[in-house]
Amino acid sequence: MTNQSAQAAAQAITVVVNGEPREMTSGASLLDLLGSLDLDPRVVVVEHNRQIVRRPGLGAVRLQQGDQVELVHFVGGG
Repeated sequence: MTNQSAQAAAQAITVVVNGEPREMTSGASLLDLLGSLDLDPRVVVVEHNRQIVRRPGLGAVRLQQGDQVELVHFVGGG
């Protein structure tokens, strides 16, 4: 990795998560986002820019400046 690409990877971007702005590292994935929020990907549904992302694809989708992410938690009980 060149010095220039290392700098680009370390740049912060702002994404909107459930209506709230949140800073993430440029190049972070949806899976990274869930990890930063201490959320288990097995118990949330992730919508990225109005598209549902299935669990196997969470590591492949990279966040970009201004992306909109909605997280819905499963709640147990009855």
